[in-house]
Amino acid sequence: MSTENLPQSPEQPPRKPRVAVVFGGRSSEHGISVVTAGAVLKAIDRTKYDVLPIGITQDGRWALTADEPERMAIVDRRPPSVDALAESDEGGVILPVDPANREVVYSEPGSVPKALGEVDVVFPVLHGPYGEDGTLQGLLELSGVPYVGSGVLSSAVGQDKEYMKRVFTSFGLGVGPYVVVRPREWERDETAARKKIVDFAGEHGWPLFVKPARAGSSIGITKVDDLSGLDEAIAEAQRHDPKILVEAALRGREIECGVLEFEDGPRASAPAEIPTPEAHAYYDFEAKYIDSTPGIVPAPLTPEETAEVQRLAVDAFEAASCEGLVRADFFLTEDGEFVINEINTMPGFTPISMYPQMWQASGVSYPELVDRLVQAALRRSTGLR
Repeated sequence: MSTENLPQSPEQPPRKPRVAVVFGGRSSEHGISVVTAGAVLKAIDRTKYDVLPIGITQDGRWALTADEPERMAIVDRRPPSVDALAESDEGGVILPVDPANREVVYSEPGSVPKALGEVDVVFPVLHGPYGEDGTLQGLLELSGVPYVGSGVLSSAVGQDKEYMKRVFTSFGLGVGPYVVVRPREWERDETAARKKIVDFAGEHGWPLFVKPARAGSSIGITKVDDLSGLDEAIAEAQRHDPKILVEAALRGREIECGVLEFEDGPRASAPAEIPTPEAHAYYDFEAKYIDSTPGIVPAPLTPEETAEVQRLAVDAFEAASCEGLVRADFFLTEDGEFVINEINTMPGFTPISMYPQMWQASGVSYPELVDRLVQAALRRSTGLR
């Protein structure tokens, strides 16, 4: 029987790639992650992608959240939280554990689990431990779901300031003087551990910066001007991480540079300069996110200095085997040398954050930046690469 005259089924339009924006998390940077997610949700092209917002509460529950970016903002100097956005106090989102199945499921106690559809790529806008440090990336590798940003090793290196500096040094990138005190050192002999820092101060002078070794957004950092403030600074850093890093103060200008993965490889943005905030001792959390201290974009550097910091930013990206994006932070010392301080594999990504501002000055708008990151993730497979 001929089928020529039978009615034909209309062709179904191709399915748009589905992007799960995952945010929040268990780290002390939870609120900033929610702010970042709001900006990404607002900017992502809904004609090009389907979007599924998934929030991780501070106790680690994966929650289905409202797709309402306007609720993901700092209000009265208080960052937002996933708990306030979650559609249920008990329901949880479950990622697939079978690489052949990308179906995401939502489950509530006493209810039949509901399929939320397949996810093609995850945009993990988490900052700090349990999200930016390789843990979430490992889960996504096991699930076989592509994701924005660096892989397991690069994310872990980018989170741990000690090993980050060790990697940079091995690749010939200059870093400033630092000393690390691990948890076991405190447990074995607290007096000896403290003396290690005091001896470091005797060699390099005050002030010192005492930091959690695996945190970001300037949380838990204290500038210590003399011995009297050391114990309190150590306690504050250990509140966020039992491993602490102590750095000598470098005299110079703070310069940042963004790196973005294009089709032909990583490229560096126009650099920015972070002036010392008038109301703050240094560029701390409140200066960054609450008072929104403006950076200078592009940084007032010579063409030679600009080219050099851009080269070093890409070198740092490659040294840590990063993917997708990085913000590289430097000091330009008084003798004209660039010293790398750290990289962020998922930097602050709100519209007022320096990373998007540097790319805006380089001709890449915020929506285009989001699109390029998603496209770069879709081009990559999971697994060894």
